[in-house]
Amino acid sequence: MSSERLTLIWFRQDLRLADNPALSAAAATGRVLPIYILDDVNAGNWKMGSASRAWLNTSLQALDRSLEGRLQFFRGDARAIIATLVESLPIDAVYWNRCYEPWRIERDAQIKSALAERNIEADSYNASLLWEPWTVSKGDGTPYRVFTPYYRKGCLSLPPPRQPLGRPQKLRCLESEAVNSVSLAALELLPAQDWHRPMLQDWEIGERAAQRSLESFCDGALGIYREGRDFPAQTATSRLSPHLHFGELSPQQAWHRIDNAAMHVEGDGPGHFLRELAWREFSYYLLYHFPHLPERNFNPRFDYFQWPGDNQDLGAWQRGDTGFPIVDAGMRELWQTGYMHNRVRMIVASFLIKNMLVHWRTGADWFWDCLVDADLASNSASWQWCAGSGADAAPYFRIFNPVLQSEKFDPQGEYLLRYCPELSGLPVRYRHKPWEAPPEVLKAAGLRLGVDYPQPILDLKTTRERALARFKALA
Repeated sequence: MSSERLTLIWFRQDLRLADNPALSAAAATGRVLPIYILDDVNAGNWKMGSASRAWLNTSLQALDRSLEGRLQFFRGDARAIIATLVESLPIDAVYWNRCYEPWRIERDAQIKSALAERNIEADSYNASLLWEPWTVSKGDGTPYRVFTPYYRKGCLSLPPPRQPLGRPQKLRCLESEAVNSVSLAALELLPAQDWHRPMLQDWEIGERAAQRSLESFCDGALGIYREGRDFPAQTATSRLSPHLHFGELSPQQAWHRIDNAAMHVEGDGPGHFLRELAWREFSYYLLYHFPHLPERNFNPRFDYFQWPGDNQDLGAWQRGDTGFPIVDAGMRELWQTGYMHNRVRMIVASFLIKNMLVHWRTGADWFWDCLVDADLASNSASWQWCAGSGADAAPYFRIFNPVLQSEKFDPQGEYLLRYCPELSGLPVRYRHKPWEAPPEVLKAAGLRLGVDYPQPILDLKTTRERALARFKALA
């Protein structure tokens, strides 16, 4: 056995070689043992949903290729697995990049403590955030609860995000198999059915794909991002969120590439995108300082809200069969691609919470299972924002009218027809509200409401008034 230093490098939400601080530090000291652990034991209720697992499978394949087949896979309690590895191999150190979900923080602290007892070095690094949560605070030392002062007074008063690192110049991986390692297939990330295959065809996955997506965005849609990002039929968003979530791309790489592109782009598209990156940071900031964010109302007044609890039309919402085309298009996009345009996410969330009076956690759970970018921090903070119960939240009286939103942001119904093609025969004015089409128009379009496309499951005016009355009671 070689006497050269051996460092275990534990990949997590940092599935890349470039700008990977833990990997660079490990590679600089000697040989590395790169591993990935699927730890559903400690994740508990927050183990990855189905769409995320399908993405992860392909992302791990790409990372393993980059490591020339040296990535080793494990499944189970990371505490026990790492303990076994350091007992069976002459490991001098264990390095990883930090994660910020509460269950990971607790588990990682236990692992660090156990390694310290064995006199094994354990170092963690920042590879996922521009500003770590404990570095940003108000003058009195308490955390911010509103985004704008958090960003302007907190983040922007700090040194700018560090420059990205390159790939390690020398990366020497342990060639032998570690005890109890398994194949990627043994992680069973893919479902028994093949529903994920068409979903993944909508994406390129992996570190190289993430870099191509970033470059394509900078060369194209970045210039129209601020105005175009609200129009779901346009190619005006980056679609980088799953790459950022799995760490195929670092926020530092995105920040500095966008910042550099600003010199060649007219308008404030770059500045607005950097602000959106900061919203991602704010979600992690909230999760770190308020770890019950995924389960409890950030604003405790909402604990007294009376939810009906029957959820009888929940299945129609999940399937995209509500009879409201913009809602249905969004939910079908989610199911077919593992993604949903951000403007439409707000519309479908408002519809579920305020028109249907279904608890925001129910919607968050569905998104958690269906999104390829399912991120505990962003998902929880965004659903609470829509509900009015979160930090810097939309006021309770802001209820998105799905028809008006559709007419404003998809005026020709192009996005609608992409996912609700049965409406294609309708004139534009009726695509957003087919129930208002006269019988002769429906007949000419070959559309039978309730057969080819559903009747609306609720009345917008009545349910809006009901929600306003209940939410107002909390004010």
